[in-house]
Parts: sequence; C-alpha cells; structure tokens
Amino acid sequence: MDQKKILYVKNLKKIYSNKQTENTNALNDLNLDVKQGEIFGLLGPNGAGKTTFINILAGTVIKTAGEVNVCGFDLDKNPRQVRASIGIVPQEINLDPFFSPRKLLELQSGLYGIKKKNRITDTILKLVSLEKQANSYARSLSGGMKRRLLIAKALVHQPPIVFLDEPTAGVDVELRKNLWKNVKSLNDLGVTIILTTHYLEEAEEVCDRIAILNKGNIVALDSTKNLLDRIQTKKVIFKTDKKVNIKENDLKSLKIISKSENEICVSYEKSKIHIEEIIALIKKNNIKIIDISTDDGDLEDVFLRLIKN
Repeated sequence: MDQKKILYVKNLKKIYSNKQTENTNALNDLNLDVKQGEIFGLLGPNGAGKTTFINILAGTVIKTAGEVNVCGFDLDKNPRQVRASIGIVPQEINLDPFFSPRKLLELQSGLYGIKKKNRITDTILKLVSLEKQANSYARSLSGGMKRRLLIAKALVHQPPIVFLDEPTAGVDVELRKNLWKNVKSLNDLGVTIILTTHYLEEAEEVCDRIAILNKGNIVALDSTKNLLDRIQTKKVIFKTDKKVNIKENDLKSLKIISKSENEICVSYEKSKIHIEEIIALIKKNNIKIIDISTDDGDLEDVFLRLIKN
C-alpha cells in the first residue's frame, strides 16, 4: 500500500435488501483513495450514499462487497484497528446534557480503553477552544460549543483520520468560520480530514480534492481546482466610456446577457474564445474599457451539470 494513501476503497458495494420493494443500491462499486494529510470532500445530494459510506467505516453498517483499507488495515481482517484509526463527528448532536465536556471526554477515553496517564483531555479541550467550559454542564453550552464538543469526542483516541458528517448543517456563518478554523488547525497537526457537505462554497474553500457522489456512484473525483476548471462558461462585465455595439454572431459562442449605456455583460466558452478577442472587438470602435470584472462560476455549476448527466 502506497504510504501516501491513508484510506482506499475498491469496488465497495452496499445493497439494502427489502422483501416488499426492490433492493436499494446505496453504493455501486465505489473506488476512491484519500491521501495522508489532505482535506477530502465527499459531496452529493441527500441520499447519494455519503452517510452509508461513513457508517461502513464506523462499523455500524456491514458492506455487501468490496475492499476497504484504512491506515494499512483491512476492514474484514482488522475491524477494530480500522475503527481505532477513525474519529467520526456525527451530524446529530448527541450529548448527555448532565455531563461536563471534561467528564464526557474522560468517559469516551475509557470506552476506547485509554489508560488515565495516556489521556489528552486538556489538550483536546484547548484545541476546540472549550477549556473555559470544561466543567460546565453540556446542556448549558451554545450550539457552536456543542459542535466543537462533538469534534473533541472524536479525537480522544488520537485517530489519524477524522470524518465530519455535514459539520455545519444548520450553523450560522460566524460559527461556521470558527468551526473551519478548528478543522484547519487539526489538519495542520497532520490529521487527515474527510468531510461530507452540501454547502459547496465550503468545500471549494477548504478541500484539496473532492469526490462527487450521486445515487451511490462517483460522478467526479478530482482536485478542487480541476473541477472548477471544467466549467466552460465564463461571464464578464465590461464598464466602458460609451455604448458598445457588438453582436452575438461576431464571435463563436459569445452571448450578450445585458447591456446599458456604459456597461455590457457577456458570457462565452473558454474553449472557443480568448478574452483578448472580446476586448479587441469592443475596442475596435474607439471605445475605452474602464473596468473588467469576471465571474468564474463555482462548484455548484459543476455539481449540477454532473448530476444532470
């Protein structure tokens, strides 16, 4: 196994059988690998198979077929080592309201059989900025603190991989930023992060590579940059000193979205036109360009296009 791959999955299948209706293929021949130290995004609409995938690794769902290898351990031969290599931060907040963060982390360490002298409770509380609330009841914590406590719980056994399942669902913008700061500092410590999300701008900002899952199939797997490069259509707004008179058939694939006295907005396909050609076309009639702004499209465009196809 290549040292750089911390997790790889080969032909992973999960079929939920049902006597009444036909069987559901939650995962069809899934193939992917995650490199050590990266932030890997698993994107897809609801029901795409993201949670099934996490649950197979967590040992709460049994795979139908395929091979799963985590940190060099095979899921079939060493299920305990696989579980010990992964920390999972679930989507639902499930904390005992009458325990303090410190007590919860101590209990969790006990469940993993970590001896008192080897526990790193205080370090973890600091890492998720909960050292001040260490001894308060969990029920008195804010939503954001509870989320961070879930991350802390996933870290007690110091796993090399942390899974975050929709970590910012229903969380406000300020909290989201805060959470990403925590995730990035974890990643800086060398922890490999795998996250599922349907907030695309989030994935765009933090993930090195992204797999897009739809109906149990991977429809794309690439670096975030390459996925964004797949968007062919580009939008450009030109501010000019006087009205521009250009027509759509002046250049192949050029579309005029809107125009006014001092502004024209066009779209074009990157493979067919170079922006210089549009600039030359506008300037031809002695028109000065005062400002140019471009809009590159975002992951959402890629996502929708791939899922449509």
